[in-house]
Amino acid sequence: MEMDPAPGVLPSEEPTRRETPHEAKVERIARQLRRRTSTRPVSFKKKTPPHQVPKRYDQRRGDEKIDLSDLDQILEIDPVAMTCTAEPAVTFEEVVRATWRHGLVPIIVPEHKTITLGGAVAGCSIESMSFREGGFHDTCLEYEIITAKGDVLRCSPQENPLVFQMIHGSFGTLGVLSKLKFKLIRAAPYVHVTYETYATLEAFQQAIWRHFTAQEVDYLDGQIFSPAQHVLCVGRFAERAPYVSRYDWLKAYCESIPRRAEDYLTLYDYLYRYDRGVTHVSPRSLVGRALFGKLVHSDSVLRAAERFHRFLPKKNPPVIVDVFIPFSRTAEFMDWYHREMHFYPVWCVPYRRMRDYEWQTPRWWAGVKDPLFLDLAVYGLEQQPGRNVYKEFEDELQRVNGTKTLISYNYYDEQTFWSIWNKETWQAVKQLTDPDNIFRDLYTKTCRAALGPRERTPGAGASVH
Repeated sequence: MEMDPAPGVLPSEEPTRRETPHEAKVERIARQLRRRTSTRPVSFKKKTPPHQVPKRYDQRRGDEKIDLSDLDQILEIDPVAMTCTAEPAVTFEEVVRATWRHGLVPIIVPEHKTITLGGAVAGCSIESMSFREGGFHDTCLEYEIITAKGDVLRCSPQENPLVFQMIHGSFGTLGVLSKLKFKLIRAAPYVHVTYETYATLEAFQQAIWRHFTAQEVDYLDGQIFSPAQHVLCVGRFAERAPYVSRYDWLKAYCESIPRRAEDYLTLYDYLYRYDRGVTHVSPRSLVGRALFGKLVHSDSVLRAAERFHRFLPKKNPPVIVDVFIPFSRTAEFMDWYHREMHFYPVWCVPYRRMRDYEWQTPRWWAGVKDPLFLDLAVYGLEQQPGRNVYKEFEDELQRVNGTKTLISYNYYDEQTFWSIWNKETWQAVKQLTDPDNIFRDLYTKTCRAALGPRERTPGAGASVH
């Protein structure tokens, strides 16, 4: 028996499918890109401050803006497949709270609560499960990308695979990430952390290698407090805890590390143990923390720096940098660091090499045989007049075949930059996603525009003006 057509619908017609709220947002952004006539560079407006080192003269503040702040919804949590699909402006704290209702969390959870999913992809986020799983991007399964021409691409290892790989670390230069799907992991309510102290870097590295090869723990990071004090923080999921510590007000986790043999934290408090500071926490005094400790955290500091950027240093800014050192070259690098920098503590995050990533050049990969890197993070090193410590780091990385994230101040000359980052693969994707270069190229955005017109690319040892 045939059914009569619905009133107002002819038999040959199909009802028009309604746009989902997500599709409506994507269409709004795509339409804005399709209709723009300006020749000004484009960058993105977001609801949270960027987790990059704030720079006084950053030219990107004057760009034409594409508003992405409403791309902030979790679209699906699949507890059976253990995946989450979400928009890029969702913060990791929001994801953790939502997925934990199913006993799940993201595999890689960056240390600051307001880092967004999109920021973690574009800016290379890692954390203490990276010794097993690599970076957050390594746990991603699929992206939706809006191109500069307003087209929408679905990207995965099977569909537009080069675009899928190159979006990581692209800092918004290859298109608009509008949706992503990533893997989750089953977790326990608590994390039991034991602190292994070593007097030498060699013993510290041997312990890291032992845990890396055995893969018998859940989390692994550490701090180097001096040439003679290295502490490895070894985390294991726990169903019960005899007590729990919290480091969100008067106490600072980074200060407790060298003082304790073990610790228990709720899973949430473990994931955000460094939210108030990875290696140094302000205020330093107990009275200051009692008054302001709840107010000073990663988000408040970054918002203040962005709002009052005119008061940021004109020259010699404090050094905030993450460098990636091949495991076998760590001793060489740290010998140099102890001699030239001697600033502590240094955060150490082991990072498993999941593949020869397409964003680095084949020439650079040819010099790296290690399956493991150490991410060494230096936060707050004051520069002395007449030195450009950022440039000194870049020169030393060349010597040990290391690399760095581009969230910091960057002083590479263009030739050196493209000897590390793969211009050929970047240009191949750029032709598809941004042929008119409205999002800038990676070198221009992270090295030139970020420093602004008053900065220059100095030689080794030159001061920063």
